[in-house]
Amino acid sequence: MEIAAKIFTGLVALEHIYILWLEMFAWETKGKETFKGSLAPELFTPTKTLAANQGLYNGFLAAGLIWSLLISNPTWSSNVAVFFLGCVITAGIYGALTASRKIFFVQAVPAIIALVLVLVARSQ
Repeated sequence: MEIAAKIFTGLVALEHIYILWLEMFAWETKGKETFKGSLAPELFTPTKTLAANQGLYNGFLAAGLIWSLLISNPTWSSNVAVFFLGCVITAGIYGALTASRKIFFVQAVPAIIALVLVLVARSQ
């Protein structure tokens, strides 16, 4: 179970590295394709700085999840993973309530699965 928890935690971290890239470096290109219909095309340039700020925060989430995978002490590794997965879940729920329901499924659900696996692995 510990291996599955680490794999899912790593996948959530990779997802947030992708979001960092999308929001910080590809907002006006790939971002425009990804968020087609959610934001008028003429708003991508004026919101570039705001998107980059969001991307940076997603990078911090990824960094915390990667850090949890590098900690050799199983208790501390689990604690750090639980904290950062909880942050991802919270962000996903907030995004679903304020922007698009799709965010819950894309961001929160994978983190919920990872969190459940981390908690099960911790209890064994």
